Amino acid sequence: MSSISIKDLKLNFGAVEVLKDLTIDVAEGEFLVLLGPSGCGKSTLLNCIAGLLDVSDGQIFINDKNVTWEEPKDRGIGMVFQSYALYPQMTVEGNLSFGLKNAGLSKSDIAQRIKRASEILQIEPLLKRKPAALSGGQRQRVAIGRALVRDVDVFLFDEPLSNLDAKLRSELRVEIKRLHARLENTMIYVTHDQIEALTLADRIAVMKGGIIQQLADPRTIYNKPTNLFVAGFIGSPSMSFLDGSLSGGVFQAGDLSIPLAGYDGDASGTLSKVKLGLRPEHIAVSTNATPGSVPAIVDVEEPMGSDSLLWVSLGGQPVSVRIEPEVRHPRGSEVYLSLDIPKASVFDMETEQRL
Repeated sequence: MSSISIKDLKLNFGAVEVLKDLTIDVAEGEFLVLLGPSGCGKSTLLNCIAGLLDVSDGQIFINDKNVTWEEPKDRGIGMVFQSYALYPQMTVEGNLSFGLKNAGLSKSDIAQRIKRASEILQIEPLLKRKPAALSGGQRQRVAIGRALVRDVDVFLFDEPLSNLDAKLRSELRVEIKRLHARLENTMIYVTHDQIEALTLADRIAVMKGGIIQQLADPRTIYNKPTNLFVAGFIGSPSMSFLDGSLSGGVFQAGDLSIPLAGYDGDASGTLSKVKLGLRPEHIAVSTNATPGSVPAIVDVEEPMGSDSLLWVSLGGQPVSVRIEPEVRHPRGSEVYLSLDIPKASVFDMETEQRL
């Protein structure tokens, strides 16, 4: 199994800086997800690792070998693209074997690799079919299989599930997680879907503007976002933010005063502009006041099946709260919110960094 090391990587398209001094170390067998909005540089970074783009500066190492200027075929990687890119005139078996034949492998070796990959991906009954006779999910399995038969230590995935419907995405997401657990290969996976990132990754690199904003495990990314961008990007529904000020461990927004006792960070200073971030599941709602609770007015309720999302006005600012699906709160009614401050986040609006 290979480790990947990226050191001070830069990529410019003319005067435009696309990737800016990126440094990442990927451990052997790790599943790293590159996450971010469109145009953040995540697919560009993956293409640099694959050798499909020449970098402007920096170095790329795979298994301690400097591959910065190596050809893609010499890097020991398998890549799965967003588009299936299958040869329509070939059967599934032909698609899987095409690259191996060109590499000069023996018929027995090719047959053994195809048998292994088709068993892992459960596509044995499809080997004699052509791509036109396959569903979208089956085609993507074949595309993954084409990388798998290469018997490499590093797999690169460039948004492989984005062309599938929600049900197929969910099913194949589980299959990819099982595949990694079985093979224990190093995998780097690009997506803009935070659910994919949170469920698949050992670590997530959240990117914006060609810069890694935060690199950490999913729980840390979700519970302790390093800045306002990460906090707002991760989570569905996203974190709610209250504008206010901070003084001596107390958040103040108009008449609303919230002590930050137990906050996991440094909220002891005085700042004139901060945001208090709260995730919907870190707020409890009740129709009766309890010690430490704050009053809010119900705005709208969104049934979501397994739970509901209640939007309330807290100090004149919108906040979302997860509630049980059978609970009902009429629009305009008063409720009381108990905030889980140890799981909250406070951001300095000048730097946008978490305190």
